[in-house]
Amino acid sequence: MANRTKFKMQRALGMELPGLGKEGALEKRNYPPGQHGRSSRKKLSEFGVQLREKQKLLFHYGLREEQLRRFVRMAKTGSDAGSWIQALLSSLERRLDNVVFRLGFARSMAAAKQLVSHRHVTLNGRLVNIGSVVVRPGDVVALTAFAAGEMTENARSRPRLNLPHFLRFVDEGVNTQGQLVGMPGVGDVPFEFNANQVAEYYAKRGV
Repeated sequence: MANRTKFKMQRALGMELPGLGKEGALEKRNYPPGQHGRSSRKKLSEFGVQLREKQKLLFHYGLREEQLRRFVRMAKTGSDAGSWIQALLSSLERRLDNVVFRLGFARSMAAAKQLVSHRHVTLNGRLVNIGSVVVRPGDVVALTAFAAGEMTENARSRPRLNLPHFLRFVDEGVNTQGQLVGMPGVGDVPFEFNANQVAEYYAKRGV
């Protein structure tokens, strides 16, 4: 995804999304794109608010609509009506590509997806190239010896986000292997977000 498109997305939403990588993206132009952007921040309808919250998930995690719908359906399976949104966000945070991002191996979700798809990441010692794999408590995610060198040195030296409570580095002082040690929840989504609006969005669409 081009940097210009990423910037427009964030301007349209009125906030930065860490998964898109760049810090300070809205410091100079914190208003919607377009020639009337400075004066066109309109009050959103109920549907508009719900759509905006759903779009945040799509853009931050780098998902397509059908991918997110699939995770919604999975979350609803085995969850009661009041808790599936918690299960959804826990699964999104535990996707392998997101764990790679949250461990600081990459500065953006796009870079994390590339690391995984190019077979530079292992899960419990085995190479995995599917970013949508959901990591389980106790699983160890690590960079290959090749990727642990100069390829990711810059990202690891200045991670986009702080290490969350549900992850830890396996070896103290070495940030090339991480382990899932807890279950993330709604509060671990790393941007301002209204989970209830997403729940309402999909409830009205029978997903």
